[in-house]
Amino acid sequence: MGSDRLTDRVIGLAIEVHKSLGPGLLESAYENCLSYELDSFGLTFTKQKSIPIKYKNVQLNCGFRADVIVEDQLLLELKAIGKILPLHEAQLLTYLKLTGLKTGLILNFNTVLLKDGIRRMVL
Repeated sequence: MGSDRLTDRVIGLAIEVHKSLGPGLLESAYENCLSYELDSFGLTFTKQKSIPIKYKNVQLNCGFRADVIVEDQLLLELKAIGKILPLHEAQLLTYLKLTGLKTGLILNFNTVLLKDGIRRMVL
């Protein structure tokens, strides 16, 4: 599946989760429900994948975990916060650099309409 098609599919599944649950839950609830949807659609994914940080030619396991990586192509940073800030966007770009992935989504489920809580970023 191409990157744009995959991104569109994941956004559609996230909207399905948001329509069903609405805002106000913990991030972990949305992660589990979105995982169910990804699995139901036959997409491969990894949750809470530990990502080492390379610092001065040394790999360090510093506790960074990617929320969800779909099809080894798309990094999802799930949020349940009041508002996506520039810091969250910078965080996603850093995560993309650390993983070597090119495309990521911030999905903030704490919005009335999920479309207002989506940021797509590409390296």
